[in-house]
Amino acid sequence: MDKKTIQTSQAPSAIGPYSQAIRIGDFLYTSGQIALKPDTMEMMNGEIEEETEWVLKHIEAILKAGGLSLDHVIKTTVYLTDLGEFSRMNQVYEKFFEKTKPARACVQVAALPKGAKVEIDAIAAEHR
Repeated sequence: MDKKTIQTSQAPSAIGPYSQAIRIGDFLYTSGQIALKPDTMEMMNGEIEEETEWVLKHIEAILKAGGLSLDHVIKTTVYLTDLGEFSRMNQVYEKFFEKTKPARACVQVAALPKGAKVEIDAIAAEHR
């Protein structure tokens, strides 16, 4: 199987030694996304709802660059700095996954890069 790096200007560039996503065969694995503005690489630093929307739009753009869509997502991991914001994050999250609901894990972490409140990564698979 060929391993292909996925890159798009519609999502933030990697802020470390990693790729936005890797596609191998029918699977695409995104790196964790935070609410960085792709053009300035500055944090959005809004409420949890705004950050979640930015993060999921980044994932959507990365999937598109890899020839997939949110409908192809089979698993996500959500990292929150405050599980007290879970329901507010979830209200935005479910709008992005109305058709198919991927498997998901959600954990609270002590801190995220750049002071983010939420980070999400995804695994998607091409349906055949």
